[in-house]
Amino acid sequence: MKVLVVDDMASMRQVMKHMLEALGHENPDEADCGVQALRMLRTHDYDLLITDLHMPNLDGEQLLKKVREDKKLHSLPVLMVSSEDDKAKIMAVIAGEVTGFMVKPFDLATLRKQLDWMQPKTNVA
Repeated sequence: MKVLVVDDMASMRQVMKHMLEALGHENPDEADCGVQALRMLRTHDYDLLITDLHMPNLDGEQLLKKVREDKKLHSLPVLMVSSEDDKAKIMAVIAGEVTGFMVKPFDLATLRKQLDWMQPKTNVA
């Protein structure tokens, strides 16, 4: 699975990348803002977008809206990550068709659970 991690904090991107690698996802890409992420999403194929909610210029909610409006990207799973505690804001993000939402701080088990839930299930005969 090819993953793009977006967060304006380099330390958070590194933590997320290490967690993803620990779960077997090799070489996740990273972007430091929504503008850079959107450019990367339009030029590369990704299986999952993990983005922070609060970022300058183009925040996670705006990035999600642009992804959902794009014909090529509209079905891309998006996992939103935030320390947001405003329930109305979280509900607005969920209404924007986010695939999953994790509250910071989170651990490896929480990330694994979200990723397992997002991956298509296959029937084994």
